[in-house]
Amino acid sequence: MTTRPSGARAPRSFWIDPRFIVGVLLVAGSVIGVCAIVATVDDTTQVYAARGTLSVGQRIDDSDLVVRSVRLGSAGAQYLAVDDLPDGGFVATRSVLPGELVPTSVVGRASEAGHSTVVVSVDRLPASVVEGSVVDLWAAPATDSSHFGPPAVLVGEATIVATHDSGGLISDARSTTVDVLVPSAKVASVLEAIAGDSAISIVPSAG
Repeated sequence: MTTRPSGARAPRSFWIDPRFIVGVLLVAGSVIGVCAIVATVDDTTQVYAARGTLSVGQRIDDSDLVVRSVRLGSAGAQYLAVDDLPDGGFVATRSVLPGELVPTSVVGRASEAGHSTVVVSVDRLPASVVEGSVVDLWAAPATDSSHFGPPAVLVGEATIVATHDSGGLISDARSTTVDVLVPSAKVASVLEAIAGDSAISIVPSAG
């Protein structure tokens, strides 16, 4: 039988102060709470902004854009998210200034390269037609000062770049001017219709 040498200390028993455990739990709870708050508050969305000026009709890819993390809330769907950049890029349907967030309304189809913007005046614009809408331009040729011939499609699947309501106390019957992106090959036909006082209408494209 082994005996403890005289004068040797007995092993110290391990004892934890309950206050220490409570302190550890409080610190851990605080850390978890802060992390949860940060995760809740950090509701930023990654969207694209223009690296430089984006011009109407310009083909745009990711090299023309920069990523911005911003808080947009419910307005987030109005801007081009990083995951929504079309394969092969897109064509800008209106100008975007450097640093400006890229609205989804300026994202045109890549097939719109080689297009030009023309300005037309219309009497009434459908409420559903906004920037970025795809529309058909119809023209009814003037037969005299107050009569027009049968309308026909002048340009199919054009893109609305911008709309401008006429202001002032006195306005022309054609109260809305519209910037429309059309194929360059159709520009002459549109200008000819305008010069000939044809009645031009804009109709949402069914395609």
